[in-house]
Amino acid sequence: VCRGLIKNGERQDEESVGGRRRTEALRHLCKMNPSQALRVRGMVVEECHLPGLGVALTLDHTKNESSDDGVSDLVCFVSGLLLGTNAKVRTWFGTFIRNGQQRKKDNISSVLWQMRRQLLLELMGILPTVRSTHIVEEADVDMEPNVSVYSGLKEEHVVKASALLRLYCALMGIAGLKPTDEEAEQLLQLMTSRPPATPAGVRFVSLSFCMLLAFSTLVSTPEQEQLMVMWLSWMIKEEAYFESISGVSASFGEMLLLVAMYFHSNQLSAIIDLVCSTLGMKIVIKPSSLSRMKTIFTQEIFTEQVVTAHAVRVPVTGNLSANITGFLPIHCIYQLLRSRSFTKHKVSIKDWIYRQLCETTTPLHPQLLPLIDVYINSILTPASKSNPEATNQPVTEQEILNVFQGLTGGENTRLAQRYSITTQLLVLYYVLSYEEALLANTKTLAAMQRKPKSYSSALMDQIPIKYLIRQAQGLQQELGGLHSALLRLLATNYPHLCIVEDWICEEQITGTDALLRRMLLTNMAKNHSPKQLQEAFSMLPGNHTQLMQILEHLTLLSAGELIPYAEVLTSNMSCLLNAGVPRRILQTVNKLWMVLNTVMPRRLWVMTVNALQPSVKIVRQQKYTQNDLMIDPLIVLRCDQRVHRSPPLMDITLHMLNGYLLASKAYLNAHLKETAEQDNRPSQNNAMGPETPEVTREELKNALLAAQDSAAVQILLEICLPTEEEKAQSSSNYSLLKSVQSTTGPKSSDLEEEEDSLLCNLREVQCLICCLLHQMYIADPNIVKLVHFQ
Repeated sequence: VCRGLIKNGERQDEESVGGRRRTEALRHLCKMNPSQALRVRGMVVEECHLPGLGVALTLDHTKNESSDDGVSDLVCFVSGLLLGTNAKVRTWFGTFIRNGQQRKKDNISSVLWQMRRQLLLELMGILPTVRSTHIVEEADVDMEPNVSVYSGLKEEHVVKASALLRLYCALMGIAGLKPTDEEAEQLLQLMTSRPPATPAGVRFVSLSFCMLLAFSTLVSTPEQEQLMVMWLSWMIKEEAYFESISGVSASFGEMLLLVAMYFHSNQLSAIIDLVCSTLGMKIVIKPSSLSRMKTIFTQEIFTEQVVTAHAVRVPVTGNLSANITGFLPIHCIYQLLRSRSFTKHKVSIKDWIYRQLCETTTPLHPQLLPLIDVYINSILTPASKSNPEATNQPVTEQEILNVFQGLTGGENTRLAQRYSITTQLLVLYYVLSYEEALLANTKTLAAMQRKPKSYSSALMDQIPIKYLIRQAQGLQQELGGLHSALLRLLATNYPHLCIVEDWICEEQITGTDALLRRMLLTNMAKNHSPKQLQEAFSMLPGNHTQLMQILEHLTLLSAGELIPYAEVLTSNMSCLLNAGVPRRILQTVNKLWMVLNTVMPRRLWVMTVNALQPSVKIVRQQKYTQNDLMIDPLIVLRCDQRVHRSPPLMDITLHMLNGYLLASKAYLNAHLKETAEQDNRPSQNNAMGPETPEVTREELKNALLAAQDSAAVQILLEICLPTEEEKAQSSSNYSLLKSVQSTTGPKSSDLEEEEDSLLCNLREVQCLICCLLHQMYIADPNIVKLVHFQ
């Protein structure tokens, strides 16, 4: 019977006499059988007929409920209709609200009026004290100034209060409800109440604040406006306490700052998006309705100077990651950096950004990379041309080095580290981006007579760039776009760390072979210390077995675990040049060197070049630095002559030569940009035009690079020529080989291995020569004509 009445009923029951009679009949039927009331209400929503009946049944059910502090059925039912996903139901019920308001407001029999009265009673029931919004009278002299008349909202009422606020937002924003003066008065009382410091209390304050922004018409009198200002001031004062007690990272303090910054930059659409996002509903807010709030924020509560000073004191978000949603301090700092507020008011933000970078973890928060980019821009670019010194301070070198403690030393990188890999990668991104931006803006900075400090080469040498990039490669899903951004910076500024051969070698190291090697890893291999390896090298002239055993065990370790052995391995390479050292030891050392090259190439190259110097230079204690080798990459070939006749060690030498030739090109390009201001000095008295000096310097750089390449080609060709002793020895060896073959048959496996190794080494020399000639030809085709050979 009920289903038939509902299905054939009107869409809006209070519009006609028949609809009201049908609703009354169904209401009486449900009073006869109360257990079916909620089922009948479900039919009403399903058919989108008789909305007044649905509300009336809910009101009847609410009266029969036991009074408790939870959210009432009426609030839940109406909120579900307006905030649910069914647009048809939302439109149907919104029409019921709008039509109901058009009738006489004093019609007490109206279901809509009964619903509004019940909601108002529930709202007034959770207020601590029913009071007027007038400011304290003179008689209340005992009360402290700027304190509300009533005590804070009870903890058991906070959730219900939040539900009521969202419901009224939906009624006014979606259904078009126009609140009466009494409803507006009580709503303002509830919104400006002060909840306890709990997660629910933080949520309530955020909802109240957004409701004030969305429906500013609730504040109509000067007394109400003063009450709102007092409540906002209380929010500013208490937000740090709320955050520390409630344990909620994204508190209303950040939202206050963000809204203040949006008001200062006139981004009203961003404020509207923020309000809708926090309330969880899409409502129409006219930008013109925010004009009064903008005046209050920018002139009374949050002047720009107050915003910047307050933002620096906001604690950073601990363990910041993409899992932490909401509006965080990082959003506020980002907006202030974009508007250059910190530099404008001479507020230092460097320490805050450094602390936040140190408090990060995976998955990477999407706001971190934009924050670093805009921070770098604020360091290099002044806020205004009239004040070129108005810039932020860069992170100090010592602070950067602190992040990489445990990675730059000789200890095992698996030991406990103070900072996460996310922090280390972000700081690396900052350093590389800063250096690139500094070079890109050299001319602009020179014109402004500014020269920001560049990070020293000594600092860059201590950052394990390749090791960090390799760690990032395994975390690409959690790091977002950080890995690709780092690769771009490397390819531009450190091409010697992006050699294709190295990437292929890394793929082999991280493949299934690595898993098999880990299965073979014994406790004995783990227990070998660098000191034991040094002792085995010292026994090399007489005992090869112990060294071979330790080296074979080390091949089972990962690249990161090999780092502590790098110094011992390279410093003893000169011992391997002596006669009688087995080829297998040399090949194993080559293999270990290539593995270490995947995690610490620059430091490894410097140690290897110094270790392979001729004995005369070693006695003089002549140590080359990374900078020396980038300026003159041919130092690599000025090694002990015996290296040229040891294929495994020559392979290492060629690898380093190729890397340092690439590094030298990048170094000279960077040097040209760093000294760009020199291009303008001679141009004032130069009759040939301003572009001449720049072209000349570029040509000089290309000529120097071509000279390096041609010299490398010449030296490698001379290395391939046999010495007089080798000529004599080769003729005798040839005669001996013929006699051995005539008596013993084919060549032995050891001799074949020796020849194969020599041939492979020769092919590598040939390939490197061809690459160098190709690069020279691109630079200047005439140069190659000077290097004719068959």
